Amino acid sequence: MNLASYIDHTLLAADATEERIVKLCEEAKQWHFASVCVNTCYVPLCSKLLKGSGVNVCCVVGFPLGAMSTAAKAKETEIAVSDGADEVDMVINVGFLKDKKDDLVEEDIREVKKACGDKHLKVIIEACLLTEEEKVRACELSVKAGADFVKTSTGFSKGGATVEDVALMRKTVGPETGVKAAGGIRDYETAMKMVEAGANRLGCSAGIAIVQGEK
Repeated sequence: MNLASYIDHTLLAADATEERIVKLCEEAKQWHFASVCVNTCYVPLCSKLLKGSGVNVCCVVGFPLGAMSTAAKAKETEIAVSDGADEVDMVINVGFLKDKKDDLVEEDIREVKKACGDKHLKVIIEACLLTEEEKVRACELSVKAGADFVKTSTGFSKGGATVEDVALMRKTVGPETGVKAAGGIRDYETAMKMVEAGANRLGCSAGIAIVQGEK
């Protein structure tokens, strides 16, 4: 398998500079990663640098807490797509999910999906904050609202991807919806365990080390 094609080469740090984003794009082209994953302010730059390269521009929306208004998330998505984003990774409203306000969680995802148009939407459920029942419900609501992928984590909370969560998410969404594992995947062995558990995309800042480990 070509593990590089599973990887979203990620840089979401608050102190990410333009120089580091340019380097991220160069690396993504060199290693043929699936995408670069950046904050929305860098979408225009990445779109310009990656044009015609076969590497997608992925961005995060409502990140990292997910507790913004639905209208704000939808607007951020709309702007990102018009700036050249191919994929959008949004964070659910975790508080709404815990309060069992499922209709609001679903509407939040649905409105962002609408703003995505034909671009892929990945829904970050922040699994480390959820019970097993909440993880299942978050995945079911994501699928119902039209998500293309469910994603384990932002990497900015108290835990990242686990093999157990990936397996549960894959079991819940079935074979048609994508599962992205993100947060704490730093070596080839961990990456392969996530893929074996059912992930078909990996969010990593250590993508190069991972593919070098494969070789």
